[in-house]
Amino acid sequence: MSQPLTDRPASTVAPVLAPSIFLLIVIAAIGPVALNICMPSMPGMQTAFNTDYATVQLTLTVYLVAMAVSQLVLGPLSDRFGRKPVLICGLVCFIAGSLFATFAPTIELLILARLVQGLGGAAGIAIGRAIVRDCFSRERSASMIAYVTMGMVVGPMVAPYIGGRLDEAYGWHATFLAVATVAVPVLLTVVVILRETHVHEGNRAVFAPLVNGASVLLRSPAFWGYALTLGFASAAFFAFLAAAPLIAVDFMGMSPSEYGKYFPLGALGYMAGNFMSGKFSERAGPDRMIGLGNALGIAATLAMVIAASTGTLHPLALFVPMAFTAFSNGLVLPNAIASCVSVRPDLAGAASGISGAIQLGMGALATVITGHVQDGTLLPLAIVMAVSILISVATAHMARIHMQRLHTR
Repeated sequence: MSQPLTDRPASTVAPVLAPSIFLLIVIAAIGPVALNICMPSMPGMQTAFNTDYATVQLTLTVYLVAMAVSQLVLGPLSDRFGRKPVLICGLVCFIAGSLFATFAPTIELLILARLVQGLGGAAGIAIGRAIVRDCFSRERSASMIAYVTMGMVVGPMVAPYIGGRLDEAYGWHATFLAVATVAVPVLLTVVVILRETHVHEGNRAVFAPLVNGASVLLRSPAFWGYALTLGFASAAFFAFLAAAPLIAVDFMGMSPSEYGKYFPLGALGYMAGNFMSGKFSERAGPDRMIGLGNALGIAATLAMVIAASTGTLHPLALFVPMAFTAFSNGLVLPNAIASCVSVRPDLAGAASGISGAIQLGMGALATVITGHVQDGTLLPLAIVMAVSILISVATAHMARIHMQRLHTR
């Protein structure tokens, strides 16, 4: 179902129709699915390439870094050339990288293929958010981003299971071939059905507008406030991903299968938060939703700190606070993203790319910090998560003040 544009920025022309929510979900989910689907195949890759596990892990690290860097470029490029052509180029790059990975004869070439795949996989995330802002007001875009994110969670959540089954049946190559096969009809759908939502009227220069657009955003305290809110709120979740397997298996004595049973609690909490954002963000406004989410996040992480301080070893001490933290992320993240791309709607692509890179960068930093302070117990993780949420509260307050100043000018 298409919906008329409601709040067009001045830099766009000609009325457009918003793409279907399902297409936006699929476009945005491609990159995260490709990140997760190959995880069960990593031991098989280690054996196949006769290498160590740390080298195989580079296939994940390089992919994440490529996605972060790519968003910095693809978002501004979409402001200059339009969303559709840049998205098409990104999907072509993603498919090429996936096929390259499928037939990579060495681990070095596989890592290179993942670099190419990640550069293209970021297009759906960065440009999908910008498309939403092209088509809706700040309040409405927060709701739409929440629904898109809620749908996105399903793909990465089931991707490891699908990847494991493919690996058992056909080997590790099948996971990369599968994502390439899925991406082809997505590319064709974008080419045939997706309408351009952003038409920039300006000169033919390329690099100057990109640099100028980025510099405008990076000089904006409101943008920095919302981007850092997004980054620190996400950091709590990434810290959990880095430390939870070690804590659950080695410290709490859970088996890998038991860990797998509890892990979906976080995804379900995040989806529930996204659903609430979708229902109420337009009515309550992004700043109130961010405040509510951060308040819940503080309560959840402090509960984890208390449980850790008392020496509680039950899995629920780890996973229940995490589920509520994920729920708080479901409230904070869509509204922070919508606010980032609303500081300057005419630079929504650049804002989406830069904020996405900050989000992934803060997440990567959180995993490094958690790895250095982790002692096998729950307490270091709980403290890192609580501090991340507390900083998110401070940056959200800063962002709200500066956004109000922008509106009063």
